[in-house]
Amino acid sequence: MRRSEFTELADHVFGPVLAGTYVRDLVLEGAGGMTAAQALEHGVPMRRVWVSLCDAMEVPESRRWEVPLEQRRR
Repeated sequence: MRRSEFTELADHVFGPVLAGTYVRDLVLEGAGGMTAAQALEHGVPMRRVWVSLCDAMEVPESRRWEVPLEQRRR
């Protein structure tokens, strides 16, 4: 997973404003007790951070991995 994919998925799942807030402020147990931003800075694999964020926010598996084609950034 690339950072651009992480950002696109987060924006799609949470909306751009909330995505930014969650990534900066939400402490994730699955990411070592760090926020997503801190975990990424410390080299935690992006996929692990994404799964931890989704788990914390109870995002169903069916909504975690795909941005509909018509909503993808160009």
